[in-house]
Amino acid sequence: MLIPILGLLIGCLTAFWIPWNINPAYSVYVAIAILAALDSVLGGVSANLNKRFSMIIFLSGFFGNALLAAFIIFLGEKLGLDLYVAVVVVFGTRLFQNFAIIRLHYVDKLDKRSKQLSIDEITPNPEA
Repeated sequence: MLIPILGLLIGCLTAFWIPWNINPAYSVYVAIAILAALDSVLGGVSANLNKRFSMIIFLSGFFGNALLAAFIIFLGEKLGLDLYVAVVVVFGTRLFQNFAIIRLHYVDKLDKRSKQLSIDEITPNPEA
């Protein structure tokens, strides 16, 4: 779980420290690539929490999703269609699903901890 989060932090810090000028013709591609990367990172964190993380699956999804998304956008531009909207909807949905899985994991952990604390408070200590 640490590797995807560390990569995300390094990427964000690099983006703020190094000034980037992106050609407006490529701005949709860059935005979708960032969305695909965030989807992969949150998917990796979610998989790690469920003890199913695989670096090969993470990397293939990271690059494969970005390339597929770029191809769909390119194809849409050639056909005169705004196919980037479909890509945004798909990745946006997946981002929220992965975030929900991560959030529910930690909420469940906190809920179990609070239940354990309340049981400990109710149960008398026989050594006292």
